[in-house]
Amino acid sequence: MKSFAIILKSLALSLLLATTAYAAADKVNINTADAAAIDEVLLNVGPAKAQAIVDYRKANGAFKSLEELAMVKGIGLKTVEKNRDRIELGRTPPAQAKPAAATAAKAKPVARR
Repeated sequence: MKSFAIILKSLALSLLLATTAYAAADKVNINTADAAAIDEVLLNVGPAKAQAIVDYRKANGAFKSLEELAMVKGIGLKTVEKNRDRIELGRTPPAQAKPAAATAAKAKPVARR
């Protein structure tokens, strides 16, 4: 009887841990994920819409807000709201980040009198 209780507790613990791991896998970073990952995680987003998200990101840079995702053709605010807890913005990928030195204006020399 003792071994049955131990097996039952072990089973319950393993199910709890598996559920926690599955819940953590339900999020996708739309600034770094590929179309397959976006398609897998987001509701009402198929392969074509997922590819449209990736294409929009490549053309316009990283998403700064979830509402900006609605600018993608085929993605509406209702879809964004349904997936709000599944979407992460995360950091901008290194390929899209602009170095600070490239954006800063060069200083002009001051004429001395």
